[in-house]
Amino acid sequence: MNIHEYQAKDLLRQYGVAVLNGKMATTPEAAQAAAEALGGQLCVVKAQIHAGGRGKAGGVKLAKTPQEARDIAAGLLGKNLVTHQTGPEGKEVQKVFIEQGCAIAKEFYLGMVLDRATSRVTVMASSEGGVEIEEVAARSPEKILREAVDPALGVGDFQGRKIAYGLGLPKEAIPKAVAFVRALYRAFIETDASLVEINPLVLTQDNDLVALDAKMGFDDNALYRQPEVRDLRDVSEENEKEIAASKFDLSYIALDGDIGCMVNGAGLAMATMDIIKHYGAEPANFLDVGGGATTEKVTEAFKIILSDPKVKGVLVNIFGGIMRCDVVADGVVEAAKQVKLSVPLVVRLEGTNVEQGKQILAQSGLNIIPASDLADGAKKAVEAVRAAG
Repeated sequence: MNIHEYQAKDLLRQYGVAVLNGKMATTPEAAQAAAEALGGQLCVVKAQIHAGGRGKAGGVKLAKTPQEARDIAAGLLGKNLVTHQTGPEGKEVQKVFIEQGCAIAKEFYLGMVLDRATSRVTVMASSEGGVEIEEVAARSPEKILREAVDPALGVGDFQGRKIAYGLGLPKEAIPKAVAFVRALYRAFIETDASLVEINPLVLTQDNDLVALDAKMGFDDNALYRQPEVRDLRDVSEENEKEIAASKFDLSYIALDGDIGCMVNGAGLAMATMDIIKHYGAEPANFLDVGGGATTEKVTEAFKIILSDPKVKGVLVNIFGGIMRCDVVADGVVEAAKQVKLSVPLVVRLEGTNVEQGKQILAQSGLNIIPASDLADGAKKAVEAVRAAG
């Protein structure tokens, strides 16, 4: 789960991370009032969407007066902001964040992420602040500093100092950097975050360190113990189908292709998408019904796939272990009848109760194309979609 910048800063402030004062606004009038409340001086108006690259897309602008803040907000609110992370369709700006200005001396990058190779939280820092870290990694990987944190000891002061000296911070800012890293790590651990990015982290002309931007993502599986974080969820920033899928504990991710996929197991889902691409088509989604799905869940999964107007055909690929093939077949048949299936449907079943599952499909009276294995299923799905035009 991701949250907005203004929410991340409110959360980080509670852990002692230095952030600037700011207010969220949903109307131009509220933006003007927020700028006035911040002193009526130089401020920054920032579009609030769940995507990076806002500045390059025109979503972050300086305002010298409250009236200018109002005018900028009026130009952003309701606008579709297109960045390198939103895709060509962009995301509608429904909120802006009005933040006080500051005198910037230098910009840096600071982030924390779980490194699955070491099973440790890794602190990453770079002198190339304000730039996507992926660009830095590709262009100048030597400029990225890394510190793996021992989970039993937590982040050490010596690690904060190594990062500070590696970034070339002045002597006066070294203790502030140590405290900043320590506070950020505490926030990361105690909120069950999966990612924290401060980009840019700025050194002010007074040698203070401030989080000028903040991005946080959280482990969905830990939200049950993070009610404060869970309440920050903005469903308007999420795909409607993904929201519907989460209500039934289904893993769904919308993609750009035209062949819907329903599988059980993330590994099988990846293999299914790969082989669809191998035969020259593109998957429309990633949908994993899991190992213990019921007929109801399968029915809902099928409905979600078919609610996407881009879907021109569906490939159901189930390997039944805990998941029984007859349960899947019942769900597929029920859903196909409810939504009045009008696109080609290819089903490949293997595993527990496979014969019963195949019999249910054969006796359904529906135009279902059976497949003997994964390759056969993908090939038939691609051919059926092309034949249907």
